[in-house]
Parts: sequence; structure tokens; C-alpha cells
Amino acid sequence: MLELANDLGFSQKVQNVRASGIRIFDNKVSTIPGIIKLTLGEPDMNTPEHVKEAAIKSIQNNDSHYAPQKGKLELRKAISNYLNKTIGVKYDPETEVVVTVGATEAINAALFAITNPGDKVAIPTPVFSLYWPAATLADASYVLINTTEDNFKLTPQKLTETIKENPTIKAVILNYPTNPTGVEYTEDEIKALAKVIAENHLYVITDEIYSTLIYGVEHHSIASLIPDRAIYISGLSKSHAMTGYRLGYIAGPAKIMEQIGKVHGLMVTTTTDSSQAAAIEALENGLNDAAEYRKVYQKRRDFVLEKLSEMGMQAVKPEGAFYIFAKIPAQYGEDDMQFALDLAFKAKVGVTPGSAFGPGGEGYVRLSYASSDDNLREAMKRMNDFLQSFSSLYL
Repeated sequence: MLELANDLGFSQKVQNVRASGIRIFDNKVSTIPGIIKLTLGEPDMNTPEHVKEAAIKSIQNNDSHYAPQKGKLELRKAISNYLNKTIGVKYDPETEVVVTVGATEAINAALFAITNPGDKVAIPTPVFSLYWPAATLADASYVLINTTEDNFKLTPQKLTETIKENPTIKAVILNYPTNPTGVEYTEDEIKALAKVIAENHLYVITDEIYSTLIYGVEHHSIASLIPDRAIYISGLSKSHAMTGYRLGYIAGPAKIMEQIGKVHGLMVTTTTDSSQAAAIEALENGLNDAAEYRKVYQKRRDFVLEKLSEMGMQAVKPEGAFYIFAKIPAQYGEDDMQFALDLAFKAKVGVTPGSAFGPGGEGYVRLSYASSDDNLREAMKRMNDFLQSFSSLYL
């Protein structure tokens, strides 16, 4: 059987796709006894009780049959109403909204639906490492745009230059607040990017999964400016601590969504009933839940930033999400992998190497502060002790 499998071979395209660097590193350090992991974007909080009750009630009522492929109409209406309130775009729940298995599936479905072989996708980095493998699997290619010199933001000038150099670009992927840096775009910055995208007749896939977790700023969705070109992606994993429910959604113009809905149906058929019931409750009666989480995250953000500063580590101040992107000590140069390994094995603190997030991530690490206060305090103490003992070697 093994010889036969080897003779038949595998998909070259799949073999060429590298697994998530975030997950690879997390798996590598997870076996270290006593490690405190700040590696994954996994909220330590629990799903709100009223949302859990809705899921339980769904199961008890034998809500266990195939839902409509695009999602329950009640949920699509709730999503439409929510987006109308929050970003000012009214999507038709019948034709312009699809419920997906998390935002991950939404991203893949969108790329499969809009790209052809030879098309390119522009992706500003450092950013969540799903986007470029997803483009490859969709038979597209990609252009990674290093934003480090522009405060980790894609500028209209850089986007324009990239489009001129790559005339087959069909779509731009935006993720903001951004994973891993937590940067948020201003209204003027979004307007400028929207202008370039519209003038060049491109799609924009806008992943705004962290838009409810922002600190002291206002979120402006690019979908409100160019709704005819925007494919809007979000979900409830971060806003309501529902990562395990795998509930996301995607919205856009009807013609695009018809194709996305087709891909979605072929990929997964439909999402689970109980998760959809929970999502209806979250969107209709849980709009304040994210606000409570946001207060906790902001307090944690400020604590970690203060401690990193005391250690002499420079970090980007995040305006959203729950990550801090910090520069590693100069003694390591740009070797963020070695720094993260040393920190994990010697100090028992897990952080993600910045290089996992593409060009511009080298020399940085990402710390997730979606962890308990106790874990963060102990992690900062361990990091400080490690850095002090490490620095003494160079005195």
C-alpha cells in the first residue's frame, strides 16, 4: 500500500504549500513542561452564557439536520442587520451573505471564487500566514508587500507601485486591525486605498475579524466605501470567544457571492446548526459582550507594553486585536526563530517568530495577550529574568 501511494504521487501544488508557521512553532514548544504559551490567538475567556444557552437549546430541540447551504436565513438576516449597524452597508441576506466554517473557510472560498491561473493577489506583510498559501491552493500567485518601513501599513503609493509592476493583480487582501501588529488604519488611509483599488478595477478581500477589539480609535471598513468591489469577511471567534464554534461569514455583491456560495457548498456543505443558533443569539443580543472583553484586553495590552519597555524591547503599540509585535534583542540580529526557541526552552515562555508572518516580520516576535492576567504576569517575569541573564553574557 505504501509503495503504491508513493508511485501515485501527490499534488505538487499542495506539497509546495508550507503549513502554518504559527502552528508549526506552537507544536514544537507545546511539549515543554510548564511553558506559558503566548503563541496563539486563542481568547482565554469563555463564550458568554446566553450564547452557550442558545447552542444548548438548539441541540436539545434536535436542531441537527442540514441547514441551508448559505446558512440559516435567520442568521443571515442577523448578520445583515449587524453589518448595517456597524459598517453602514446593507447586504441582502438572501443573496449577499454566506455563513462559513470560520473566517478561514471564507478566505479560501473567496479566493477560489474570484481567481484564475495567472491572477495575482497583493498581500501586505507582516500578516496572518494563511493568505498566501490560500492563494496558491486557488491556483493564483501572490505578491507580498513589505510594510515595515511604513509603520506596518499599506500605503496607496506602495500599492500603486506594486500594481504597475504586476499588471495581473486581481485582488488585494487587507486584514485590519492587523494580525500580528495590531495596527489600525485611519479613515483617510482607508479612503486612499479604496481609491487606488477602484481606479484599478480590483477586488478587495477585507478580513475584519478583529474590528470589535479596538482601543481608543474608530474602525472604518473599506466595504462601506467600495461595496461593489469589497468581499467582507468576519466572524465571532474573537469578538465572543467562540473559536471552537467555527462560525464566520462573508458578504459582498450578489454576483460575487453566487460564486462564493457555490465554492462554500462544495467545500463544506453547510455550517453546524448549534453554532448558527449561538451566532444568532450573539449578534442579536450580545453586542455588548465584545465591549467587556475589549476592556480586559486593553488593560492587558498596557501591562505587557509597559513590561516590555522596562526590559528594553521596542514594540508596536497595537490599536486593535490582542497581539504585540516586539523587536528582538539586538544580539540576535534578525534571527527571531532562535530568540523564540531560546525563550521557550530556557525561560519557558512561548512567543511566535515574526518571520512566520512574511517579509518584514524578521527580527520580531508576536506575543498574544489573549491569556490570563496571571499567565501574563509570570510570562513577563520570566522574560525579564531571561533577558537580564542573556545580557550579562555580553557585558
